[in-house]
Amino acid sequence: MAAFAAARSSRGVLSAIKASFNTFANVKHGLAVAPIAQSHLLQHARWYSVSHLSVHERIDRKRNAALVGGGQKRIDAQHKRGKLTARERVELLLDPDSFVEYDMFVEHRCSDFGMEEDHNKFPGDSVVTGQGRINGRLVYVFSQDFTVFGGSLSGAHAQKICKIMDQAMMVGAPVIGLNDSGGARIQEGVESLAGYADIFLRNVLASGVVPQISLIMGPCAGGAVYSPALTDFTFMVKDTSYLFITGPDVVKSVTNEDVTQEELGGAKTHTAVSGVAHRAFENDIDALLNLRDFFNFLPLSNRDPAPVTECQDPSDRLVPGLDTVVPFETTKAYDMLDIIQGVVDEREFFEIMPNYAKNIVVGFARMNGRTVGIVGNQPKVEDDDESPVCAGCLDINSSVKGARFVRFCDAFNIPIITFVDVPGFLPGTSQEYGGIIRHGAKLLFAFAEATVPKITIITRKAYGGAYDVMSSKHLRGDVNYAWPSAEVAVMGAKGAVQIIFRGKTNQAEQEAEYVEKFANPFPAAVRGFVDDIIVPSTTRKRICRDLEVLASKKQTNPWKKHANIPL
Repeated sequence: MAAFAAARSSRGVLSAIKASFNTFANVKHGLAVAPIAQSHLLQHARWYSVSHLSVHERIDRKRNAALVGGGQKRIDAQHKRGKLTARERVELLLDPDSFVEYDMFVEHRCSDFGMEEDHNKFPGDSVVTGQGRINGRLVYVFSQDFTVFGGSLSGAHAQKICKIMDQAMMVGAPVIGLNDSGGARIQEGVESLAGYADIFLRNVLASGVVPQISLIMGPCAGGAVYSPALTDFTFMVKDTSYLFITGPDVVKSVTNEDVTQEELGGAKTHTAVSGVAHRAFENDIDALLNLRDFFNFLPLSNRDPAPVTECQDPSDRLVPGLDTVVPFETTKAYDMLDIIQGVVDEREFFEIMPNYAKNIVVGFARMNGRTVGIVGNQPKVEDDDESPVCAGCLDINSSVKGARFVRFCDAFNIPIITFVDVPGFLPGTSQEYGGIIRHGAKLLFAFAEATVPKITIITRKAYGGAYDVMSSKHLRGDVNYAWPSAEVAVMGAKGAVQIIFRGKTNQAEQEAEYVEKFANPFPAAVRGFVDDIIVPSTTRKRICRDLEVLASKKQTNPWKKHANIPL
């Protein structure tokens, strides 16, 4: 825990936490008030003043008991696993002294299996809830306490979470859930299941109203996984967090597969293979500090504009390196991140899902201090069997990844900047059998539906239907630019010539003619499908200027109960 001490000492909170643990380590739950002699009562106080003092003492004892959760022994066990306690996590996530706790005195209501006994009653139950500030901005938080019944969800636990979610929607503030729970509390039976459903309902109602973030910091199994799945972003902690519907033992009994917790539902699995999680961090401290940084990119609700911060990076800064970043040979790869980082403020780019569907890059950045969402095809090819990049092609996973990100940005008024270098949709039976038509349509749907400012830059290839999908002018792109290296065409020159001039000689000559006519930005420019052909080094200047103009953009879609996106 030395790292935690270092992280918190500068903010003056850790010492207070340790003092609290030392002071309250021996507190017992449900102790009676210290006996007071009858003569003392008669001589010094009326009956009602004694009652008043008694209540105060009981309040103090309950508060003290709540602060140590399941007790010092379980707190020590949590630390030995390399994990912080629920309260330590809240203290590290929020600004110092900003946390206002709700429902500290709530206890579970179960009376079966000995649960009604005093030693099984913990003030606050197995979750810490309330509201606080991150860099001065309001946020609601719940942190599941693994030291109390393994963080299992009871009816009271669910009630506490639902209360802060309801209030967050009412006032317009994000909700952050710090998940560390063994699942439903078996002793409560269906009441625990009802509690999950109550939370799921609020996840759905809050979707698109306030940002919802889940940070998985321990086990999350069974029905509990669907709450993080319904939130906007899910982050994990390496080696200590797990997400799965059924654990390894059940998998073994049903399918006879031998699999570890890490292989089945660890951070690597969900950030690189399944796409369930958006990023993973090294430990609790790293995760919470990164979450504080990430929070700064987000508006508080769907009624707020994208956040704007003070910017020291000139909006008219030229980026000479962009003039040579795209290779002359159209088949040679380059890294789209070089373009993105060169254009955005201070080269700061918070990438979302960096290890999943690497053929598309999505994430948050700032342009002249304003939060923007970035989407870009990634032509860089990596020798990685687990997640091949496919040279910027759109496939099933990249389409879903991009669509979900675009829809989040649109829901929360965040402008979208799209960098296009897409040779088309990935061909093959695996893609066709997997439903690339339906999944690819999700990205098209998301861009077409979006009413936030949309700026598109074609850096090189924009071929076929993929050109249409990637925030083209035809999908209500507000400003569409092409670099001189751009090629807007139905397909690449070689393939087109083989079809058009099949069986004819001099195909090399015909290919050169095709390139001259179509493999350049002019066919799109003369038709108004791109607004200008710009010098790459001026890209940042152009985008910042356009965002300023589009800040007052107002656009609506036809009235409907909701659209029917091709899920």
